[in-house]
Amino acid sequence: MNDAKRASSRGSTPAKAGFTVAADLPTATALKLWVVLSRSHDALVQVLKADIERHDLTLAEFAVMEALYHKGPQLLGEIQKKILVSSGGMTFLVDRLAKRGLVKRAACPSDRRARYAMLTGKGEKFIRDIFPEHAAAIHGAMAGLKQSEQRQLTVLLKAMGKEAARLAAETPACKSAAAERE
Repeated sequence: MNDAKRASSRGSTPAKAGFTVAADLPTATALKLWVVLSRSHDALVQVLKADIERHDLTLAEFAVMEALYHKGPQLLGEIQKKILVSSGGMTFLVDRLAKRGLVKRAACPSDRRARYAMLTGKGEKFIRDIFPEHAAAIHGAMAGLKQSEQRQLTVLLKAMGKEAARLAAETPACKSAAAERE
């Protein structure tokens, strides 16, 4: 029996540099899911990035504008959490969009340290004009699944994400960050 077959029969798979990885069926399934999910995400991002770049925006700039378009004026910190950028990154994005006249800042009446971002009239028109094309690009990129499969996958990914977030919150780094906020 060759080495690969022996490793397979023991429940391990050969890896580079002679290391073996325990690959019981649940672990192998999870690893495969991770690879497929990552590759699917990358492919979808490439489609959507190309669509957004046609309008001279980055994905992150579009995310800011989309959040403001759908939710109205928001605190910069709220947008930051939604689009997963750093505080400095959020400031940079709003600065760039403000320079183009698409977004403006406003003071928060209840907290002098906080700032709102909102679309300008020009920004509102711009996102209203391009969003339908972007939604169609997303629809096309997801066409590999039937609508019922998309709904089912949404439910499954939410469940997986909630469990991953729960596990992440239990890590020492997350606990330390939470303690610093208190």
